[in-house]
Amino acid sequence: MADRPCRPPARHWGDRPKVVGGLDVLAGGAWLGLNDFGLIAGVLNRRGSLGPHPDKRSRGELPLEALDHAEAVEAAKALAQIEPASYRPFNLVIADRGHAFCLRSVEGDGKTGNHHGVEVKEIPPGLSMVTAYDMNDLDCPRIRMYLPQFKALDPPEPAKGDFSSWQTLMKSRLSDAGAGPEGAMNVVTENGFCTVSSSFIALQDTKRADSKPIWLHTSANPAQTPYETISL
Repeated sequence: MADRPCRPPARHWGDRPKVVGGLDVLAGGAWLGLNDFGLIAGVLNRRGSLGPHPDKRSRGELPLEALDHAEAVEAAKALAQIEPASYRPFNLVIADRGHAFCLRSVEGDGKTGNHHGVEVKEIPPGLSMVTAYDMNDLDCPRIRMYLPQFKALDPPEPAKGDFSSWQTLMKSRLSDAGAGPEGAMNVVTENGFCTVSSSFIALQDTKRADSKPIWLHTSANPAQTPYETISL
């Protein structure tokens, strides 16, 4: 929501000096972050669970907990052990240079006896999309509309500082027929639900331990404000 205060990526947490992330001023967590070991973590709401809940913990805690680890494998194992009933439904992406995972909270069903849990799926090599739906779920209008478009474009070339092909797509307000503005890549609605920031993070050559990540970010609608490089 446009009225939820936030701060651009920086080292906001004194107890986590190795973490750079966007700060949710309301609850103190992050929606996307990167640590000095080259681990990325980002959280998304699941469908129908926008916003905080008075009886739940903030989902913004989850990227920070993941970023307490140095490797994606260990972070995914640790986050798989949390009690998801403490949070509203979420998708959590965790990645480093060697592995990437998508974790989703599974809601229990009192009628069938199913319990809450966290499902962990490894993200395969290549291009994937994660939204409020399952990974690469074509029931999602945004994935159905934009996954083929991303695949058709030349990928970014971070070593050359070139993200231009994907930057153009991130500005698009086109959506699938009947999906409404929420099906666009760049969301603009009348109720305040909209795209309020955009990032590109690249983890570079896995053969070079000294290769630093690259983070481009805009703390506004990407169609209106250029991306800037975040100091790491």
